[in-house]
Amino acid sequence: MRRKPIPRIFVGGLVLPACALVFVCPALAQSVSAFGASASVVKAPLSAEQVAKKLEERDDQRAASLAQLKATRIYRVKYYGLWGNRDAELVAQVTYRAPDYKQFTVVSQSGSRFIIDHVLKRLMQSEQEYLDDNNDGHSSALNTTNYNFALAGYETTPQGAQYVLDVTPKTSNRFLYRGKIWVDAKDFAVARIQGEPEHNPSIWIRKTEIDHRYSKVDGFWLPAVDHSQSFIRMGGRADLSIEYKDYTITKAAPIAGYEGPGSAAK
Repeated sequence: MRRKPIPRIFVGGLVLPACALVFVCPALAQSVSAFGASASVVKAPLSAEQVAKKLEERDDQRAASLAQLKATRIYRVKYYGLWGNRDAELVAQVTYRAPDYKQFTVVSQSGSRFIIDHVLKRLMQSEQEYLDDNNDGHSSALNTTNYNFALAGYETTPQGAQYVLDVTPKTSNRFLYRGKIWVDAKDFAVARIQGEPEHNPSIWIRKTEIDHRYSKVDGFWLPAVDHSQSFIRMGGRADLSIEYKDYTITKAAPIAGYEGPGSAAK
């Protein structure tokens, strides 16, 4: 069975597709670019088509290698609107086993009971539903079947060189998005996604913006921080952030081309 790579949307379907966060409580927290003023743009050594092909190949390799992990997530929601301001926070331990098992254990929760019960817990439930319905990953895969890729730049940063690509959906799919992706030039893994859903998830939402970032853990590029912000048609906005931390990869096969802690089977 073909598993979802990093962002199809994340290794082994680790979380929802980039735009799927907006289907429960779309939101965004303003974030400072990790690539910022220190980045310099130079001529890209590869074309957009070459980068997309390598991205798909390497994502398949990483997805096939990752079998099991544990992590902590911190969910935070802030709502500003006509009915006043509300906020909530939920901390959960997450266990993932390929290809489609995920278990959430709530560690703590605070703030608005309505947001916790109807937004955050619903968001966790939606992740499992997405895995059950899309466990082959094809419908939301970041590949040339679903997306057009265009080279927007090539940046050298303190984190290393990165290709910047514009992505636009080829198909009508509520899990797809349009915007920019930053692809690590060494590992050909997505380091950042910035954009908006291809389809508006609700008549109540005027616009949604997303900003997702990834970090490398034992050879696997995993979610680090997700931010989204939705603007409500009747006024107000909702901000959602998810922080991922304390990753422990408990079972993995060697990753082709990577030498390090994650290259040994566990």
